[in-house]
Amino acid sequence: MKAPAEGTLRGIATFLATFGIGVATYIAIADSGGGSPVCIAGGHGCQTVAESSYSHLLGVNIAIFGIAGYVVLLACALLRGDAPRMVGFVFALVGFGFSLYLTYLELFTIDAICQWCVASAGLMTLLFVTNMMRMLAYVGREP
Repeated sequence: MKAPAEGTLRGIATFLATFGIGVATYIAIADSGGGSPVCIAGGHGCQTVAESSYSHLLGVNIAIFGIAGYVVLLACALLRGDAPRMVGFVFALVGFGFSLYLTYLELFTIDAICQWCVASAGLMTLLFVTNMMRMLAYVGREP
């Protein structure tokens, strides 16, 4: 199977990272106001997750780390060359792994699911696949 053109992969990554910034920003804004994200489909899963001790790392809301990661992934998607390809892959891999860990916590420790967190995990999974394809198909090639 032939990989899509690099421009196509960069466009997909740009869209996904931009959308990820929006999701993570919403979660961070809801937390900064002393509340939690509103579950679109109803329920209290988002509130339960937001109020858990796992929603902050070193006193910082996890969503802030997500925003930073998505911004780096956006920059990598906008740039050409091997360095942005590899940095994008590494950040997407770390983000994907961390998303898996957080999803595990939601399912087996917190016993609640936040729809916004699931959306972010889905976006990070797609960014991982997109960046992996970009790296494997185009590292070492001229931009």
